[in-house]
Amino acid sequence: MRLTLYTDYSLRVLIYLFDRDNEIVTITELADFHKISRNHLVKVVHNLGLNGYIRTTRGRNGGIRLARPAKEIMVGDVVRSTEPDFDLFECFNPATNQCVITRSCGLKGVMSDAQASFLGVLDKYSLDDIAGTSRKSLPSFKSIPITPGR
Repeated sequence: MRLTLYTDYSLRVLIYLFDRDNEIVTITELADFHKISRNHLVKVVHNLGLNGYIRTTRGRNGGIRLARPAKEIMVGDVVRSTEPDFDLFECFNPATNQCVITRSCGLKGVMSDAQASFLGVLDKYSLDDIAGTSRKSLPSFKSIPITPGR
């Protein structure tokens, strides 16, 4: 499973705002820091504001900051609100499913379980966990070996 850059940028924005300890930050500052298109970040910031993760202020002294405590911003919720869909396979969407083996295939159930597990792990962590002093409690990154041809 691969998340979109949109989700990646959304999480980066939230982490950056957390690190700025409630100071007002501009989109230009974010774009320069992350070397990301300002226009793309405008869309990301707009969505984060609509979903209540950040507070935006317009005008000369405007900018953005977190709208609520980092402990209340759950990573799973952010991912769900930024990903366009979680249709891992065609059969996940009944409206567009054209797969001829849907009725006899057990793969959808397995992949649904895997997706639920993935999101369940993300639901265990808040912005404070991934960006704050609680990092010691996070599992370390382990590269998963991939065998070609499997």
